[in-house]
Amino acid sequence: MKITQDNVAQLAWEKMDNLLPAIIQDAHTGRVLMQGYMDQAALNHTLSSGKVTFFSRSKQRLWTKGETSGNTLDLVDISADCDFDSILVLANANGPTCHTGATTCWFNSEAPTMTFIAELENVLAERKDADPSTSYTAQLYSKGIKRIAQKVGEEGVETALAATVQDLEELKNESADLLYHLIVLLQASNLSLNDAIDVLKARHK
Repeated sequence: MKITQDNVAQLAWEKMDNLLPAIIQDAHTGRVLMQGYMDQAALNHTLSSGKVTFFSRSKQRLWTKGETSGNTLDLVDISADCDFDSILVLANANGPTCHTGATTCWFNSEAPTMTFIAELENVLAERKDADPSTSYTAQLYSKGIKRIAQKVGEEGVETALAATVQDLEELKNESADLLYHLIVLLQASNLSLNDAIDVLKARHK
C-alpha cells in the first residue's frame, strides 16, 4: 500500500508497539541503505518534509537522518507491506548513509548485478563535466557524442565478431566494453539506462 498522510493511521501501530521498522532503499540503484524505526509522528514528518525521519530509540525523540552530518535522505516514495507492519522507503541519499562513512550499512555485502550497473552509471554521470585529463571517461565525454557513438559502433562490431567465432572470453570482455560505452553515450545524450528499460517494459506489456 502506498502511504499517504490520509492512511497513516491504518498501519498496524498497536500490533508493533507503535514503532514500525522502516527499510531505506536507494531509489536509483535499489541498494538497501539502512533500517530505522518510525512512529506515527516520524512518518508524518517524513511525508510532510520530504526528509526521511525516524524515532530514535536511544534519544527518545524524532531524528531526521543527516540532521548533524548533512547526509540527508530525500523521500521519493513510501509504502507498507501486505500486513501493514513494516515500511519501505525509496529515497535519494545526499552523501553516505552509514555512520561509518560507507554508502550503506550493509557495506560488507556484495551489490546485486543491477545495483552495480546503477552505481556505475552514477559514477560515469559524475564525470561528464570533469577535467578530461582525470580519466578516460571524462576524455571521452570531451570528444563529443559523435566520437562516443563511433565507439559504441566499434564495440558492437567487436562483440558480434567475438560471438561469431565463439570466443566466449573475448565476448564477455567486448560486451563489457559495449555496455560501458552505451552508458556513456546515453549520459552524453541526457538519457539513462532506465529510459531504455522503460521502453522494454512497455514492449513487454
